[in-house]
Amino acid sequence: MRNAWLRSLSLFALIIGVTTTGATAQTASPSPAAQDGDKGIVFTTRRVNLPITVIDKKGLPVAGLTQSDFLIFEDKQPQTIDSFAVESSKLPLNVGVLMDTSSSTAGKLKFQQESAMNFIHTVVRVRKDQVAFATFDDEVTVKQDFTTKLDLLDKAVYSVKKPGEHTSLYDAIYRFCDEKMRGVRGLRALVIITDGDDTYSRATMREAIEMAQATETMVFAISTKSGLAGSVPGVDSGTVMDSGDKVLDKMCQETGGRAFFTGDVLELERAFSRIAKELRAQYIVTYRPTNERFDGSERKIEVRLAQKKGGMKVRTRGGYKATSDALTQQ
Repeated sequence: MRNAWLRSLSLFALIIGVTTTGATAQTASPSPAAQDGDKGIVFTTRRVNLPITVIDKKGLPVAGLTQSDFLIFEDKQPQTIDSFAVESSKLPLNVGVLMDTSSSTAGKLKFQQESAMNFIHTVVRVRKDQVAFATFDDEVTVKQDFTTKLDLLDKAVYSVKKPGEHTSLYDAIYRFCDEKMRGVRGLRALVIITDGDDTYSRATMREAIEMAQATETMVFAISTKSGLAGSVPGVDSGTVMDSGDKVLDKMCQETGGRAFFTGDVLELERAFSRIAKELRAQYIVTYRPTNERFDGSERKIEVRLAQKKGGMKVRTRGGYKATSDALTQQ
């Protein structure tokens, strides 16, 4: 009878010992009964990990907040914060830079290269953070895998000469997050330099966003529409003009990043400095969802401040897909 009960328990543990997409698994201790009969059983519980940025009305990061200042909701249901930390400055930053080399951006190559290197030199800390560089057109090509050596990145970025035909933007995001971001520790950010118009991907925009959310990757985008002065009226002043711009804006909002629509290199440098400060001043919050079903549904996350404080705004990823394709399992 006892053996039958243990076999049932093993099956139950196998079923629930799965973690959801976009969540970090945590190992719990086996029960005494499991230790006696099946020492290989490991029980896991699901955690959602949220890097949260809070900015004031001047666009500067807000420091000094505590756990009691935050309210977390998943599908409008309040969640209990499991852990809270203000130590993002101590974590390594992993940055992927994806450059659009399709024919539509051929005349803006210099602007793209300068933007890529400005971001790298402004945001990345020497010998602590690492960067990988890839291009996308008809194909997605990694030109430089993760490295801390800026000279190798500089060489890879400025070695890009010949553009391709099409734009596989969603494939680039999906593949890079899936193949490169899963195996790294610390904060993850993806910088996309593109006009935002996908013409060739197999993956959809939704799938690209879900993969970024699943790997806890913040997406930042630099629109190349303004890479030539006056090329798109209104873009230089930060106005979102067309469907491509809206795609970039949506992907960044849902992953906790930001999109930039300016052709002014000096303005971009100032923006990158703000991003660097934000990444170093993030609050890291985890919670165990009240809904523990792995049914493939979209889970919407909302983070609010307990009290409205002088125009402060909160940014974090907008949700995740509850599947059994785990990011990590310990």
